[in-house]
Amino acid sequence: MAASVKSNPQNRPPYDNWRNTLYTIIFEAESPAGKLFDEILILAILLSIIVVMLDSVSSIAAIHGDLFYTLEWIFTILFTVEYFLRLICVGRPIRYATSFFGIIDLLAILPTYLSLMLPGSQYLLVIRSLRLLRVFRVLKLAQYIGEADLLIRALRASRRKITLFLFTVLTLVVILGSLMYVIEGADSGFTSIPRSIYWAIITLTTVGYGDIVPETNLGQALASIIMIIGYSIIAVPTGIVTSEITYASKYLGGRVCHNCSFEGNDSDARYCKRCGAKL
Repeated sequence: MAASVKSNPQNRPPYDNWRNTLYTIIFEAESPAGKLFDEILILAILLSIIVVMLDSVSSIAAIHGDLFYTLEWIFTILFTVEYFLRLICVGRPIRYATSFFGIIDLLAILPTYLSLMLPGSQYLLVIRSLRLLRVFRVLKLAQYIGEADLLIRALRASRRKITLFLFTVLTLVVILGSLMYVIEGADSGFTSIPRSIYWAIITLTTVGYGDIVPETNLGQALASIIMIIGYSIIAVPTGIVTSEITYASKYLGGRVCHNCSFEGNDSDARYCKRCGAKL
């Protein structure tokens, strides 16, 4: 008798069955209910962003201000309920709350509540546009654009290389700026070493505002060299992060674990690689 109860998956507690169903609807866009939920959510996000934008136009807000205020609170309450439902149905709420989408979901509702104490903070609600990243899951494009977790992992893995690269660039602009200060001088607009370093930065990054321009032949030759160096430097951090993304992508993009929300499990995996929970 005990063995039959243990092997029967239908003997789960009602709460677990309800929570698993809710998880499927909220987090899994493959099911019809999940896709419908995401489509409604994205529509609500778009409408809320439009409301915030229109409310920032004084001529429109003067006429429909009360309506915008009411709609904003309706959207905020709706997103608050959705946020807590997400925390309820995941196995580890803290892990989701500290994830990329978890933080964005929280930031999407905080400004309205903060506006009760800090007038004007409600305009920060345009951050809800970041929640539209969920559309990639509905449209099945996540595997092509990558996910936030993958990007964060790649940035963390390459932080030392990028830090060394930035230190090298900082040293380079100090040297080039000081050299240009010596060559051009105050007559050409290079009135100080800090201002010359500023010129070196905008030149090295190929921005080129044109507010300071070298006038001597030697200065123009040095500027040309800096511009050429700038093109090669831009590619360095891109290559560093790209290599880390390629490495990290091998561990993401599989089945989602209901317990810890890890997405790097193989398509035929039965247990989660991270927490060992049954999939």
